[in-house]
Amino acid sequence: MNQMIGIARLAPEGRLSGAVVHNMTVYLAGQVPDDTAGDAEAQTADVLRQVDALLRQAGTSKAHLLTVQVFLADMADYPAMNRAWDAWLDPAHKPARLTVQARLADPAWRVEITGIAALLPVLPRAAGPNEGMWA
Repeated sequence: MNQMIGIARLAPEGRLSGAVVHNMTVYLAGQVPDDTAGDAEAQTADVLRQVDALLRQAGTSKAHLLTVQVFLADMADYPAMNRAWDAWLDPAHKPARLTVQARLADPAWRVEITGIAALLPVLPRAAGPNEGMWA
Protein backbone atom coordinates (compact mmCIF):
# COMPACT_ATOMS: atom_id res chain seq x y z
CA MET A 1 0.00 0.00 0.00
CA ASN A 2 1.45 3.35 -1.05
CA GLN A 3 0.68 5.97 1.61
CA MET A 4 1.04 9.73 1.44
CA ILE A 5 -0.41 12.12 4.02
CA GLY A 6 -3.35 9.93 5.01
CA ILE A 7 -3.95 8.63 1.49
CA ALA A 8 -3.51 4.95 0.65
CA ARG A 9 -3.31 3.92 -2.99
CA LEU A 10 -4.19 0.27 -3.61
CA ALA A 11 -3.35 -1.86 -6.65
CA PRO A 12 -1.48 0.88 -8.54
CA GLU A 13 -0.87 0.11 -12.21
CA GLY A 14 -0.23 2.15 -15.31
CA ARG A 15 -1.98 5.50 -15.00
CA LEU A 16 -4.13 4.82 -11.93
CA SER A 17 -4.72 3.02 -8.67
CA GLY A 18 -7.42 0.38 -8.38
CA ALA A 19 -8.67 2.11 -5.25
CA VAL A 20 -7.75 5.07 -3.08
CA VAL A 21 -8.49 5.26 0.64
CA HIS A 22 -8.79 8.65 2.34
CA ASN A 23 -10.59 9.87 5.41
CA MET A 24 -12.31 6.49 6.09
CA THR A 25 -13.64 6.35 2.52
CA VAL A 26 -12.66 3.95 -0.28
CA TYR A 27 -12.89 5.27 -3.84
CA LEU A 28 -12.84 2.55 -6.51
CA ALA A 29 -11.46 3.24 -9.95
CA GLY A 30 -13.56 1.98 -12.83
CA GLN A 31 -13.24 -1.81 -12.86
CA VAL A 32 -13.48 -3.62 -16.18
CA PRO A 33 -13.58 -7.33 -17.00
CA ASP A 34 -10.33 -9.29 -17.15
CA ASP A 35 -12.07 -11.82 -19.40
CA THR A 36 -13.86 -10.17 -22.31
CA ALA A 37 -14.95 -13.45 -23.91
CA GLY A 38 -18.14 -13.66 -21.83
CA ASP A 39 -21.47 -11.92 -22.24
CA ALA A 40 -22.53 -8.95 -20.11
CA GLU A 41 -23.61 -11.20 -17.23
CA ALA A 42 -20.24 -13.00 -17.13
CA GLN A 43 -18.32 -9.74 -17.49
CA THR A 44 -20.34 -8.15 -14.68
CA ALA A 45 -19.65 -11.14 -12.39
CA ASP A 46 -15.94 -10.82 -13.23
CA VAL A 47 -15.95 -7.10 -12.40
CA LEU A 48 -17.85 -7.65 -9.14
CA ARG A 49 -15.19 -10.21 -8.07
CA GLN A 50 -12.61 -7.48 -8.63
CA VAL A 51 -14.68 -5.03 -6.59
CA ASP A 52 -14.84 -7.57 -3.74
CA ALA A 53 -11.07 -8.06 -3.88
CA LEU A 54 -10.30 -4.32 -3.80
CA LEU A 55 -12.75 -3.71 -0.96
CA ARG A 56 -11.20 -6.59 1.01
CA GLN A 57 -7.71 -5.18 0.38
CA ALA A 58 -8.91 -1.81 1.67
CA GLY A 59 -10.36 -3.41 4.80
CA THR A 60 -14.06 -3.18 4.01
CA SER A 61 -16.70 -5.08 2.04
CA LYS A 62 -19.65 -4.69 -0.30
CA ALA A 63 -21.87 -4.33 2.78
CA HIS A 64 -20.28 -0.89 3.22
CA LEU A 65 -20.69 0.35 -0.34
CA LEU A 66 -22.34 3.76 -0.31
CA THR A 67 -22.80 4.28 -4.04
CA VAL A 68 -22.05 2.36 -7.24
CA GLN A 69 -21.99 3.56 -10.84
CA VAL A 70 -22.47 1.01 -13.62
CA PHE A 71 -21.54 1.91 -17.18
CA LEU A 72 -22.94 -0.36 -19.90
CA ALA A 73 -21.78 -0.33 -23.50
CA ASP A 74 -25.37 -1.14 -24.49
CA MET A 75 -28.53 -0.73 -22.38
CA ALA A 76 -29.78 -3.97 -23.95
CA ASP A 77 -27.33 -5.62 -21.50
CA TYR A 78 -29.20 -4.18 -18.50
CA PRO A 79 -31.10 -7.43 -17.66
CA ALA A 80 -27.91 -9.52 -17.95
CA MET A 81 -25.96 -7.10 -15.77
CA ASN A 82 -28.78 -7.15 -13.20
CA ARG A 83 -28.72 -10.97 -13.04
CA ALA A 84 -25.05 -10.88 -12.01
CA TRP A 85 -25.68 -7.90 -9.70
CA ASP A 86 -28.63 -9.60 -7.97
CA ALA A 87 -26.60 -12.80 -7.43
CA TRP A 88 -23.78 -10.73 -5.86
CA LEU A 89 -25.74 -8.14 -3.89
CA ASP A 90 -26.29 -8.47 -0.15
CA PRO A 91 -30.01 -7.56 0.01
CA ALA A 92 -29.58 -6.16 3.53
CA HIS A 93 -26.96 -3.64 2.33
CA LYS A 94 -28.06 -2.14 -0.98
CA PRO A 95 -25.96 0.84 -2.10
CA ALA A 96 -27.29 3.74 -4.10
CA ARG A 97 -26.75 2.86 -7.75
CA LEU A 98 -26.65 4.60 -11.11
CA THR A 99 -26.62 2.76 -14.44
CA VAL A 100 -25.98 4.54 -17.74
CA GLN A 101 -24.99 3.65 -21.27
CA ALA A 102 -21.52 4.84 -22.24
CA ARG A 103 -18.96 4.23 -24.92
CA LEU A 104 -16.28 2.29 -23.01
CA ALA A 105 -12.56 2.56 -23.81
CA ASP A 106 -12.31 -1.00 -25.15
CA PRO A 107 -15.09 -2.19 -27.49
CA ALA A 108 -14.82 -5.70 -25.97
CA TRP A 109 -15.92 -4.40 -22.56
CA ARG A 110 -19.66 -4.69 -21.92
CA VAL A 111 -19.52 -3.15 -18.42
CA GLU A 112 -17.43 -0.91 -16.16
CA ILE A 113 -18.20 -0.40 -12.47
CA THR A 114 -16.94 2.13 -9.94
CA GLY A 115 -18.06 2.99 -6.45
CA ILE A 116 -17.44 4.51 -3.05
CA ALA A 117 -17.42 2.57 0.22
CA ALA A 118 -17.12 3.41 3.89
CA LEU A 119 -14.09 2.14 5.75
CA LEU A 120 -15.31 1.44 9.25
CA PRO A 121 -12.90 1.95 12.14
CA VAL A 122 -11.73 -1.09 14.07
CA LEU A 123 -13.08 -0.62 17.55
CA PRO A 124 -11.12 -1.95 20.51
CA ARG A 125 -12.71 -4.99 22.06
CA ALA A 126 -14.23 -4.56 25.48
CA ALA A 127 -12.12 -5.80 28.35
CA GLY A 128 -13.28 -9.00 29.97
CA PRO A 129 -14.11 -9.22 33.68
CA ASN A 130 -10.52 -10.13 34.59
CA GLU A 131 -8.83 -7.72 32.21
CA GLY A 132 -7.86 -4.19 32.87
CA MET A 133 -7.34 -1.51 30.29
CA TRP A 134 -3.68 -2.48 29.85
CA ALA A 135 -3.99 -6.27 30.16
